[in-house]
Amino acid sequence: MNRILTYEITAADDGLRVEQYLRRLGFSRQNLVELKKKAGSVLVNGAWHYLNHPMATGDELTIHIHETASSQKIPPVPLPLDIVYEDEDLLVVNKPAGMPTHPSRDNYYNSLANALAWYYARQGKAFVFRCTNRLDRDTSGLTVVAKHMVSSSILSRMATRHEIERIYLGIVRGRPLPESGTINAPLSRKPGSVIERAVDFAHGERAMTHYRVLEEKDGHSLLSLRLETGRTHQIRIHMKHLGYPLVGDYLYNPDMEYMKRQALHSARLCFVHPISGRRMEFSAPLPADMEAFGWETVTPLSIPG
Repeated sequence: MNRILTYEITAADDGLRVEQYLRRLGFSRQNLVELKKKAGSVLVNGAWHYLNHPMATGDELTIHIHETASSQKIPPVPLPLDIVYEDEDLLVVNKPAGMPTHPSRDNYYNSLANALAWYYARQGKAFVFRCTNRLDRDTSGLTVVAKHMVSSSILSRMATRHEIERIYLGIVRGRPLPESGTINAPLSRKPGSVIERAVDFAHGERAMTHYRVLEEKDGHSLLSLRLETGRTHQIRIHMKHLGYPLVGDYLYNPDMEYMKRQALHSARLCFVHPISGRRMEFSAPLPADMEAFGWETVTPLSIPG
């Protein structure tokens, strides 16, 4: 991927070295290492300079991001791809249930990464797969993918600082009580399993999920779930811990009468654009299998946090 970023130095940044200025913008140390390797990647007023060059008010700083290598272990495969938004720095995809995010030993040719590798190979563009919020294979909905090393590092830092708002819709049997609240239960690997996680108050990592019942119908409830942290299987385990596991969850609640996969959908993403600073909001409607329950009034944009 090729990207040119241009910045005008203001009085507030007068005297800063290039590397100091870029670090303030969110460039990682690895980003700076990569820029150092290529002459012409950093220009001040059109002239190449080292990263220790001091800048003055009114200077124009230009950063050339030039990536020619593609992810080597992700073969391009023509798969359905629902791109909700795309610009020079990122894209947002509505992933279907049943599609893994990354290739694995048993899913080497059917992942979101394979689909995107094909999408960019058709355009003759290099592409390294950098997914910010990984979704489980059977969780549908929105995920954001960075298109170059700088947007990736900034988005990753935002995710670590919980600056990307993620709201999910989930379906459980019964009506949780209380109807809204916060589940604060640390998680760790389940002993004896390489896949499953479990609540572990002694040794687990902090995990927090906020939930609210949106609607009840025919013995099932539709929930809004907002992640404050993003541990593996967090919502799935937290709802089981509450006593209302997601229907169709083969790992934690094999209740397959109405759903053949966990009833969980990434319905809304909100974050500040890593390069432009604009606030971005995206929503994805319920997929057909979750909508089949007959919910009446819910749209992702009206979900309370």
